[in-house]
Amino acid sequence: MAGNVILSARMQAVADMVTAGNRVCDVGCDHGYVSIYLVQKKISPSVLAMDVNEGPLLRAREHVADAGLFKYITLRLSDGLTAYGQEEADTLICAGMGGRLMQRILAQYPSKTKAFKELILQPQSELFLFRRFLRNVGYSIVWEDMILEDEQFYPVIKAVLSKGERDSGDWEIEDRFGPVLIQRKHPILAAFLKREWANYLKVRDRLQQAGGAERTIIRLRELEEEMGYIKKAARLIGADDGMEG
Repeated sequence: MAGNVILSARMQAVADMVTAGNRVCDVGCDHGYVSIYLVQKKISPSVLAMDVNEGPLLRAREHVADAGLFKYITLRLSDGLTAYGQEEADTLICAGMGGRLMQRILAQYPSKTKAFKELILQPQSELFLFRRFLRNVGYSIVWEDMILEDEQFYPVIKAVLSKGERDSGDWEIEDRFGPVLIQRKHPILAAFLKREWANYLKVRDRLQQAGGAERTIIRLRELEEEMGYIKKAARLIGADDGMEG
């Protein structure tokens, strides 16, 4: 690697959410590109880049060496926040992992997690459960983005500890699809909802053709409920055209 790092669109969205001047801890740093970018662009004065696997950490070490940034970037082998010393950083980045794993990392050491000023998160699955977890443990989602890259949708979340009780919202919709994405009427969210609707329609049609077994009937009810949530979210952002049936 030579010169300045150029990030993929989804990782650029992560880096863009970091508050300038904050020290960063990047859990699951992979090749270290985000860490290098944050220092090169003078967004962060220092980064602690951690990974549970030796391989990615070795590659990150090579990239940091090529960039000549060992003065600013520390690399550390760690399962989640296990090897993190409390208050070593202001911003926590967790990206490129499933929602359940991310939830485990955040919940494993609550005092460490809650000492961060902000969490920048990119869960790749179980989004409904993950957003609900954040809300239940006292976090507010203050900003969101969604990136479409290589036909995959990547949500990015910025969360901070709530300073008081939030006004009750439509949690079923917001936890599923993102309160800020809905508020922004995000165009990529619109594309995501349309794709989900089309996929659910195909599954529903297959189940309807399969007959009236009890298991099929239960699954159809579940599908209809999920389709109702999709349609409601799409209506909120003005993207429900064509969602009949």
